[in-house]
Amino acid sequence: METRRLVLLMIFSLSLIMLWDNYQASVGKPTLFGLSTATSTANDKGTLQTPGSAAAVNDLPQAAAQSAGDVPADPNAIVETATAPAPAAQTVVVKTDVLELQFSTQGAQLVGSKLLNHPAAENPELPVQLFEQSTKRTYLGQAGLVGVPDAPNHRTLFELVSTATEFPAGQDSLKLVFKASSGGIESTYTYTVYKNRYDLDLVIQARNANPEPVTPSAYVQITRDGNPLESDSSLYATFTGPAVYTPEKKYQKIKFDDIADRSAQYIKTTDAGWLAMVQHYFVSAVIGQEGPRENYTRQVDANLYSIGLVSALGSLAPEQTGTYSAKLYTGPQDQRVLEALSPGLGLVVDYGWLTVIAQPIYWLLEKIHSYIGNWGWAIVVLTIFIKLVFFPLSAASYRSMAKMRKVGPRMQKLKEQYGDDKMGFQRAMMEMYKREKINPLGGCMPILVQIPVFIALYWVLLASVEMRNAPWLGWVTDLAAPDPFYILPVLMAVTMFIQTRLNPTPPDPIQAKVMMVMPLVFSVMFIFFPAGLVLYWVVNNILSIAQQWVITRQIESAPATTR
Repeated sequence: METRRLVLLMIFSLSLIMLWDNYQASVGKPTLFGLSTATSTANDKGTLQTPGSAAAVNDLPQAAAQSAGDVPADPNAIVETATAPAPAAQTVVVKTDVLELQFSTQGAQLVGSKLLNHPAAENPELPVQLFEQSTKRTYLGQAGLVGVPDAPNHRTLFELVSTATEFPAGQDSLKLVFKASSGGIESTYTYTVYKNRYDLDLVIQARNANPEPVTPSAYVQITRDGNPLESDSSLYATFTGPAVYTPEKKYQKIKFDDIADRSAQYIKTTDAGWLAMVQHYFVSAVIGQEGPRENYTRQVDANLYSIGLVSALGSLAPEQTGTYSAKLYTGPQDQRVLEALSPGLGLVVDYGWLTVIAQPIYWLLEKIHSYIGNWGWAIVVLTIFIKLVFFPLSAASYRSMAKMRKVGPRMQKLKEQYGDDKMGFQRAMMEMYKREKINPLGGCMPILVQIPVFIALYWVLLASVEMRNAPWLGWVTDLAAPDPFYILPVLMAVTMFIQTRLNPTPPDPIQAKVMMVMPLVFSVMFIFFPAGLVLYWVVNNILSIAQQWVITRQIESAPATTR
């Protein structure tokens, strides 16, 4: 009995510690485990420097070498000059069913991407925006050439040579063609945008107009400031920043702070994979063509960071053209879509160390939703399924708890009989447990077993964009947000209180009071949790109460064991 109470108190204490630790991390303060949570700050003037500014003079990658993608030893092999943003730069807008994209003729950069079907958390009347170039946010998709002095890059003024900015009748794709010439290189960027898709294709062509052979390299990068999102919660921390995937080391997250102090660890030379800029629910990614490449990260300016890849185009003879292709994605973290685009891209939906449990839970939840059509009811059905899986273990535990409840009066008499003789009381109590075939730790098992499942489901509901703005019943219009009227947390407190009453009463009055207060404490904690998670726990509690009540009645109605 004492051991079971101790385990419960440890679980309760650990939950409070984890909640406080996440809160500390989310507000940028040191965590209890010494993890760095500080975010980079803006420059001294409080403004963001764009890649086209004079401060962004070193934001171009080095050319990839011909073998294995090694960086040339000579840092002066590339001549870079700082140029101010061209006043003639124009913005080209393309709108699809799901995206509104903005391209700048300066560098043919992707400077805007609005997700039309996803309302912003801070203002539901506006769509979520990933790529953006404004006074409050710098988030850009950039490409260019290096390895040849003055070759076209993301600071070069391009010309839009295609005429259509709207989809032709009956066609599902639209091509935007940008051209620029400098340094003896004629560069052509061709973006292909598709209806009802969040991915687009980019083809970079470089024609050598020099009288001598050249060896250019193509790069594609994402540049973003390190500012937190307005929609970030103050109660739980989610990852925002760059990520790299390679066949050698799989998914690798990179912190902005590590880029700033040049301590970022990731696979730099590879032949495949992707890179991304991740935030809660959404992601922008670059999937390069297979072949030797160099992954890189760099701090472009104060509070401005780039992650990209650079790949050699080979030696180009005069009038010869080299080609590099990549796929860009800017949209929600839809696991099925992401995995179809590139192996491992679905890992940006980060479930942490419990991915091995969370992935099957998400798969099952999605299958249930495909039949029901409502994520809330899918959670209810999933809860019933999980309860059935744990039914034998729960039944054994509830029988043990019911037996302990039944012998409660006898235990109280033993305590009065032995008084201050604690050793004698413990021996008598263990003899009674043995005689009644009671396992004092049996009641802890369903809680301990469900804790990993509970945490995994927490991350599934927290990280899955499908839960965002998904309604259940009436007042619950967003399963990824807290219950606005606190109905589910109150129901949870009530069900936990009923469960406490069904459990054996601790002989220690202080422990008994703690157990009665715990439902209230947990209900306060769950006020801030996603409604979908609280829904799972309420349904689980109701099923547990029904099962425990039936078993308790059966045990209490059975004749007592003869001493």
